[in-house]
Amino acid sequence: MLRPAAARSLAESHSGDTLGGDGEEDGSAAIPEIKLPEIKLETTDTMAEKILKIATIPGDGTGPEVTAEAVKVLEGVAAIEGFAADVETLDWGGDRYLATGEIIPEGGLDLLRTKDAVFLGAIGHPDVAPGILEKGLLLDLRFQLDQYINLRPVKLLPGVETPLAGRGPDDIDFVVVRENTEDLYCGVGGFLKKGTADEVAVQQAIYTRKGCERCIRWAFEYTRQRNSPKKTLTLVAKTNVLTFGHDLWWRTFQEVARDYPDVKTDYNHVDACCMWMVKNPEAYDVIVTTNMFGDIITDLGGILQGGMGVAAGGNLNPDPGGVSMFEPMGGSAPKYKGTDQINPIAAINAMGMLLEHSGQPAAAARIDRAVAHVTGTKMKSQAAGKMGYGTKAVGDLVVEALS
Repeated sequence: MLRPAAARSLAESHSGDTLGGDGEEDGSAAIPEIKLPEIKLETTDTMAEKILKIATIPGDGTGPEVTAEAVKVLEGVAAIEGFAADVETLDWGGDRYLATGEIIPEGGLDLLRTKDAVFLGAIGHPDVAPGILEKGLLLDLRFQLDQYINLRPVKLLPGVETPLAGRGPDDIDFVVVRENTEDLYCGVGGFLKKGTADEVAVQQAIYTRKGCERCIRWAFEYTRQRNSPKKTLTLVAKTNVLTFGHDLWWRTFQEVARDYPDVKTDYNHVDACCMWMVKNPEAYDVIVTTNMFGDIITDLGGILQGGMGVAAGGNLNPDPGGVSMFEPMGGSAPKYKGTDQINPIAAINAMGMLLEHSGQPAAAARIDRAVAHVTGTKMKSQAAGKMGYGTKAVGDLVVEALS
């Protein structure tokens, strides 16, 4: 039984090359193994007596509307699968910032650390300058909660159009694992002679061995668990130009690969990856990449799978006690606020991801099947206002298809 609660104040020479042999450069030192938890999903039986504690941040624009549909589906699947969830709604976002000057209120991070997972609707307010909420809420939560994995499934659902002619669901089904806490996103840099004709701006990318290895090792574990017929992990970087930071990624990838002899490996430069994602998307199984390149290629992936109306993602801290956050990728779309026209499928997919990574794989699989049924047999389009149904009606259709 759900118990909603209101919040209070509170990344061409290597392109296509497959790693062969041990791939180690002469004189390279072995990387000390970073012990990461084995990626296992708890069974429903072990979770049956536990209440799943979820914080929702509906956020801005149409965020509250799609969040409501995701929670509606959560209620439906919880009743069927027999687990309980306690949902606390937090009023963090543009309206609160405009009223109080706060983005994350005092004690907010401590509150989230008491939860099993966080669901974020959308961030972006027309009256707040771009970047303030994104940096102060979304990026801050990723860094403060050490959500070092950004997981983005790229899967074309039945009935959903893709811009790639002649392609169907069997052709577009891969996952991007993006490092989520380093690279250019660390905010290291500055200006010299700002506002003058001699102005200089510096933005530095930070890569650490720990950050590279824990992401790469998690990606190998995930590829092993996903166990697709391809069972291939592809590193995407730019080693021919970014010869320091991406050399670290390249060497780490080769060395970690020795621990996973059952997983095939490949490498693409990021520009080649963008071409191959369009030309041969079926070649990919799992991609692991840097923060910046991951940010770019996942948006390309989102279009390949039918648009941001269906794309969902997870910001994961898979360590024991870590708190992960899940979100639809469509943005706040303020012009559709209150019109019952926005597509909630991405938000519902995000809720499915939340359950998959919170010990309820059967519930997640049930949501996946229900969504595929609705997109494949009911909806006319995934575009806002062209679905053939309103936002709430699409949510109702998914709930009906759960049974």
